[in-house]
Amino acid sequence: MTRKRIPWKQYFMMQALVIAQRSTCDRALVGSVLVKDKRILSTGYNGSVSGQDHCDDVGHQLVDGHCVRTIHSEMNSLISCAKNGVSTDDTEIYVTHFPCYNCTKHLLQAGVIKINYYYDYHDSPLAIQLLRDSGVPYEQIKLDRQFVEELAHKLEDGSD
Repeated sequence: MTRKRIPWKQYFMMQALVIAQRSTCDRALVGSVLVKDKRILSTGYNGSVSGQDHCDDVGHQLVDGHCVRTIHSEMNSLISCAKNGVSTDDTEIYVTHFPCYNCTKHLLQAGVIKINYYYDYHDSPLAIQLLRDSGVPYEQIKLDRQFVEELAHKLEDGSD
């Protein structure tokens, strides 16, 4: 009997959830995966500017109720591509939390053609309207626990 393989959307979303565990701002552990043609181009998580203090170590830097110390995961994914000369045209992003308005603007400007997210998190009406006006689809991705539990079971009992 052939084993059922994890669907691509869930595969990439599970990657984003794992990447989120590297976030350095505990207000929101956010991870993202930028994908083109079923290939990962870059990843990102919420984190401080390289070499600077992390929220988890020194506390949050709040302005109007938002932590501004960190760079959002979506931006870190885009910045990684920019630093490495990788085009972001016609890509999709898988992100643990629905993107904020500013990240949505940047994603669209960078050529992202679909936004996939896991959590409904402060969904910005401005971001939703911008996506609708731009004709860019967005989809909430749910995980089939079968894949998570199957992996955990195999890891725990050492079977392959």
